[in-house]
Amino acid sequence: MVTRRVLVTGASGFIGRALVPRLAGAGRLVRAAARNPADVPTGARVEAVAMPDLDLPCDWTELLAGVDEIVHLAGISYRSGVEDTVYDRVIRAATAELARACSRLPIQRLVYVSSIGAQAGGAVEHPLHETDTPRPVTAHDRAKLAAETEVRRARVPFTILRPALVYGPHVKGSMALLMRISASPWPLPAAAFSNRRSFLAIENLVDAVLFCLDTPATLGETYLVADPDPITLAEMITILREVVQRPTPAGTPAPFEILLRSSERSVLWDRIGGELVVDPGKLLATGWRPPVETRGGLRATVRAGLD
Repeated sequence: MVTRRVLVTGASGFIGRALVPRLAGAGRLVRAAARNPADVPTGARVEAVAMPDLDLPCDWTELLAGVDEIVHLAGISYRSGVEDTVYDRVIRAATAELARACSRLPIQRLVYVSSIGAQAGGAVEHPLHETDTPRPVTAHDRAKLAAETEVRRARVPFTILRPALVYGPHVKGSMALLMRISASPWPLPAAAFSNRRSFLAIENLVDAVLFCLDTPATLGETYLVADPDPITLAEMITILREVVQRPTPAGTPAPFEILLRSSERSVLWDRIGGELVVDPGKLLATGWRPPVETRGGLRATVRAGLD
C-alpha cells in the first residue's frame, strides 16, 4: 500500500493541531505548514514547514512537491476593524492560487475547510441544508464563499466542508469567550435561551476530514458539518456551569446580550442569539459517524480548561 503525503496549511491553529496527529496516526506522511513551524507538534511522520505569506501573491510550488492530498485550513479569523480587502486577499485569493497550483499536479484531493458563515448568517428560521441559497453576512464569510467558488473553478479534485461553530479543548475566539462568560460567577439566566444551535466537536470535524479523504463518494461535494443533535443555548450554558459548579438562575437574556455587546464582541451575540440548526444529513448519508456527542464533548472541553 502506497503511503500518501498530505499538506496541511494552517497546521499550528486550533483545528490544525488536532488534525495533524490524527493524519499521522492514520498512516499518512504530513507536511504541516505554519507561519511559525516551531509551533507545530512534530513526530516521525510529521514535517513542519513555513507557510507563504498569504497577504501577498503566493507560490505554492515548493510546498506541493510530492504531495498527494491537501487540507487547506489557513486563512484569517473574523475580527472587527479588518478591511474587506484583507479577507479577500488572505482567504479568496490565496485559496485560488493554491487551487490553480493543485490543478497542474496529480493531486488526489483538496479538502477546503470553509465556514458555516459561507452558507448563512447568525440565525435561520429552518434547518440549514446545502441546497439553501448561500447568504453570507460578513466580509469574512463572503470571502469564504468566494474561495469555495475558486476551488470549484480550478477543476481540482475537491471536497468542501462548512463546519458549524467548533468547540474543544483550548478553543479560541468566539467559542472561548462564550465558554468563559458561561463559566463566570455572574448570574446568567440560562433558562431564558430557548433557541437551538448546532455546534461541532473538534474531534468530529477532524474525523470528517479524514472520512472525506478516504471516501471516494465525497469527491466534488460540499457538506455542512455539525454534531447531529442541536441543543438549546440554555442547555449549553447549564452544562458549562454545572461543570464549574455555578448556579443557573431564571431570568431574561437581556443581561447576557448587554454583556456580550459591551465586550466589543457583539458578533458573538449575533451568532448565538437566534436559531441556527445545521442538518449534517448529507454527510451522514455517505457513512460518516461522528464519534463525539455534543453534551459529553462540551463537558470534556470545560474540564480540559480546568486542568
